Amino acid sequence: MFLRQLSYLIALDQHRHFSRAAQACGVSQPALSSAIRQLENELGITIINRNRRFFGLTEEGQRVLIWARQTLADLDSLRQEAAFAQDVAGGFVSIGVMPQGVQVVPLLLEHFRSAVPALRVEVTVYPNAEILHQLREQRIQLGLMYLEQVPKDGPFEVQRLYAEHYVLIAAPSIPLPAEHRCGWAEAATLPLGLLNRNMHSRQLVDACFAQAGVVPKVMLETNVLELLHAEIMAGKVAGIMPISALPERTGLMPPLQVCRLDPSPAPDVGVLRLNQPNSTALLTRLWHVASTLELDSIYTV
Repeated sequence: MFLRQLSYLIALDQHRHFSRAAQACGVSQPALSSAIRQLENELGITIINRNRRFFGLTEEGQRVLIWARQTLADLDSLRQEAAFAQDVAGGFVSIGVMPQGVQVVPLLLEHFRSAVPALRVEVTVYPNAEILHQLREQRIQLGLMYLEQVPKDGPFEVQRLYAEHYVLIAAPSIPLPAEHRCGWAEAATLPLGLLNRNMHSRQLVDACFAQAGVVPKVMLETNVLELLHAEIMAGKVAGIMPISALPERTGLMPPLQVCRLDPSPAPDVGVLRLNQPNSTALLTRLWHVASTLELDSIYTV
């Protein structure tokens, strides 16, 4: 059985005439008729009610027609997927990331490269507002940021990845509550290193201190996450940051103490892109990968 026989059968049902079906398939009428007869012989059934003219399909022929349509549709899907996979075997994507999301990027890229092995990536750290601007200007293709900062009426699509949870962390030299839970009033008494006030993460922290009616003892403010990590690990300050932004732990440093802050803000973090009618095959594939991710179990305590 050949695929062309199935395509001839579909054309014959569509045109209800041997000559017109043959013309549509780009073959002679005898060639089409011969192929249909060959199909009947292979299956051992009569497919066409015929004399010298086409009188429709037999009951068995109708069942074969359904099968033929499905087979050719599946083949077309396979061809599209093969072409799609070839198109996105590699490519380039530019991603804007908020500072607190930098350590999430390797995990995100791991999933992206599982789908697009030869993917080339440019990652730039921006404030949330700048990520939106860069997307609008089409200077980046994807953003990773707080979803509550994305305008509801803006030209963006979003995919949620996880809810951010905040913890109090410190080196062993700074005493923290033994039960690994801490209130904001307790945290306010410690020497703290926090992100700058213009960062949304810091604004969430400040709102929690205000709600608790306390003023924190802030000894360091910075927009450089690596500096904040270094000062925390050196025991100079304690820190308040989302779990996704905690410093990497190594065997060269003592383990950090981690206390859950109660109550903790839990803003959603996700990826976003510009909403466009025609997206590239690469971005479509990456967006699908992002839609399958659920990272809450990784970034909670």
